[in-house]
Amino acid sequence: MISMDLSGKVAVVTGGSRGLGLAISQGLARAGASVAIASRKIETCEAVAAEIVAAGGQASAHAFHAGRWADCDRLFAEVTERWGGAQILVNNAGKSPVAPSSVETSEELYDMVFAVNLKSVFRLSALFGAQMKAAGSGAIVNISSTGTLRPDPSFAPYAAAKTGVSLYTTTFAQEFGPEVRVNTVMPGPFHTDATKAWSRTQGFTDYARRVLPLGRAGEPREIVGAVLYLVSDLAAFTTGACIKVDGGHSIAKSGDGPPPS
Repeated sequence: MISMDLSGKVAVVTGGSRGLGLAISQGLARAGASVAIASRKIETCEAVAAEIVAAGGQASAHAFHAGRWADCDRLFAEVTERWGGAQILVNNAGKSPVAPSSVETSEELYDMVFAVNLKSVFRLSALFGAQMKAAGSGAIVNISSTGTLRPDPSFAPYAAAKTGVSLYTTTFAQEFGPEVRVNTVMPGPFHTDATKAWSRTQGFTDYARRVLPLGRAGEPREIVGAVLYLVSDLAAFTTGACIKVDGGHSIAKSGDGPPPS
């Protein structure tokens, strides 16, 4: 029987303690998965894990920096030791700082954007993907951005890095198929703690009402359905795909410029 029941499966969620990652961690737990929550601040991960356990689920907390290769190797080892491996990987961790202009973008900022948004996607997909393939099944979901479809000079390095995330989806879907399915979810503008500086401003509200088909930014809970679909049996014939969850941002009316930031 095809369903979204994830009982008996272990899911790893990077950046899983806040924003979209938190909503995804909670959604996977509600669907029955044991969730390994990985993020930079271990205390926050522990608090989320405790909430999941208190609600009757299973979870573990892991300190993790997405821009460090060694942290990827350590996370893989910890999850394998604690849970015996994983059947689901959600590469959600990312960062989108902006500079005043391209010429004022420092090498340090440039390197950090690419490291945080790309390095762990590659390394964790390689490690867990190989493990899943050897075990006979698994699903990887990479979180990209509609910024790759509507790039703006203010966030060019970020958009380029997230384009690389989508490329990794395609290559890993080929490398680890047919046992492992690899797909992308591409969020548009969402209300999170990381976007509060602009997503709730009047400027963005006016922009959204003017050019987005759904007329607003998303709430974190609204990303969960796409992820659950892609990691469940309902998506058994889906790999190398991209689901846009963006309120129509990718088809926003042209000529209105980028959203205020």
